[in-house]
Amino acid sequence: MRKDKWIPYGLVAPYILHFAVFVAFPVVFSVVLTFHRWNIISPMEFIGLDNYVRLFKDRLFWQAIYNTLRFLVVHIPLQIVVALALAELLNRTVRGASFFRAAFFLPVIVSGVVVTILWQQLLGYNLGLLNRLLTAVSLPRVAWLDDPDIAMYSIAVMATWKNVGLYVILFLVGLQTVPAQYYEAADLEGATDWQKFRYITLPMINPTIFTVVVLSTIGGFSLFIEPYIMTEGGPLNSTLSAVMYIYQQAFQYYHMGYSATLGFFFALLILGVVMLQRRYIEQEN
Repeated sequence: MRKDKWIPYGLVAPYILHFAVFVAFPVVFSVVLTFHRWNIISPMEFIGLDNYVRLFKDRLFWQAIYNTLRFLVVHIPLQIVVALALAELLNRTVRGASFFRAAFFLPVIVSGVVVTILWQQLLGYNLGLLNRLLTAVSLPRVAWLDDPDIAMYSIAVMATWKNVGLYVILFLVGLQTVPAQYYEAADLEGATDWQKFRYITLPMINPTIFTVVVLSTIGGFSLFIEPYIMTEGGPLNSTLSAVMYIYQQAFQYYHMGYSATLGFFFALLILGVVMLQRRYIEQEN
């Protein structure tokens, strides 16, 4: 009996070890690092709250936050609307539905670097395919990635195309869980398609909507590959994302303590935004 008593501890020991090494220790070390100056080579130097004071005075970081929010304002609504519309179409009897599901999901599994390079060629100013089509019909070229006013929105459209397939699948699963009896009863009452969608579909897939919003928000806040490859944060830092700025502070300037401070603050910001989204969605439904 004494030997059997240790079996449960032995079974959970690998998970506890994994959690301690790869989760608990990095989190604790990052929090400690926020109070130090460290460039990896020299010993850590305790500086108190200087990193936090620097954070609130760092205009470039706040511009990166603003750029990320601009990206989210376009990316999240566009992704939800497009994904839900496509899921509604696939939820009906459509010939070749399996093919379209696979086609929509294919960009999700393709490397983000590959997709970004393809879109960089597509949106190029001189040789980009999109501008070639515009000039072919006597329209002026558009600086999709060179204009500070529209570069981030161009990246948002590209990111939506890359990730929408995942959310199509999630919405499709949610739509297939809605009982058909509700729609039959609504047909007997003479409800329109919009009324059925507004008063039956949306409330029934509310958990799916919340999941999609949260995943889209976290994914949007993690924006890095697209601006890093397509614009390098330009023009005029208009596409510099928060994650990209944290990366620069850590691995280009070796300000490890300050980058840890930025990351810790950024994580709290994401948590706050997700909590606000949850409260808003619950109130609306």
